[in-house]
Amino acid sequence: MNDDNTYKILFVCTGNTCRSPMAQGALQMLLEKERPGKAVVISAGTAGASGYPATEYAVEASKIWDVDISGHQSQPLTPILVDEADLILTMAPEHMQTVLQISPKAEGKVFLLKNFPLPTSHGEAVEDPIGQPLDLYNETFLEIGELLGKHLPEIVQRVDEKTNAE
Repeated sequence: MNDDNTYKILFVCTGNTCRSPMAQGALQMLLEKERPGKAVVISAGTAGASGYPATEYAVEASKIWDVDISGHQSQPLTPILVDEADLILTMAPEHMQTVLQISPKAEGKVFLLKNFPLPTSHGEAVEDPIGQPLDLYNETFLEIGELLGKHLPEIVQRVDEKTNAE
């Protein structure tokens, strides 16, 4: 599934156990309905360690859309992940800045999720629910889902531009 014609989307948050895995699961589900097999969605954390599961509440909140992220394993953000991604969506301005520090050539493909498709890093973050009760995770998941729904036509267009350009 990682052939050169597959569109690669990378979500970035801090620990890669809450926001980015929820976004990854939700967008993968949406894209499997819209463009089956044409896109792969991954996630990483700017301060993430390797091999941690999504938090219990992130797994629970994702079930709102019947998204199963129970098998998620966290991974740190690396230059290779940044370079291989076609589109990078970050949860907060500082994540976008970290991506650009890791790879300045990511400019033009990295966006703050709430601002997409505008390239500015100035804007609101999707708040980190870590350590908060389940209802806050549910709110975070629904906020991410709403943003993905709003951005889906633009994302699908980008997938089509790459995967149909043969």
